[in-house]
Amino acid sequence: MKINDIQRIGAINPYQRNQHSYAQVQANKKGKQKDEVQISPEAKELLSSRAASSHAEVNESREKKIEDLKQAVSTGTYHIEAGKIAEKLYPYIK
Repeated sequence: MKINDIQRIGAINPYQRNQHSYAQVQANKKGKQKDEVQISPEAKELLSSRAASSHAEVNESREKKIEDLKQAVSTGTYHIEAGKIAEKLYPYIK
């Protein structure tokens, strides 16, 4: 029986080849360039002005709703509709 069989040494080579190819793939991933998006200053200005105008409108309407609710609760005229609450909760319970 031979202790130093040539075929046993050959079995290590595929592992080493796989390890080497994995290292190459990792090196290629680091070297690749990533996509970039550049937004022009005009587009940024347009986006910020649009967001500011819609944000102000939403805040005004929200504040009005909150004040109306506070007033209704304080005067005791706020009515809770149990049917609507049940309809909204039903899909989650189902």
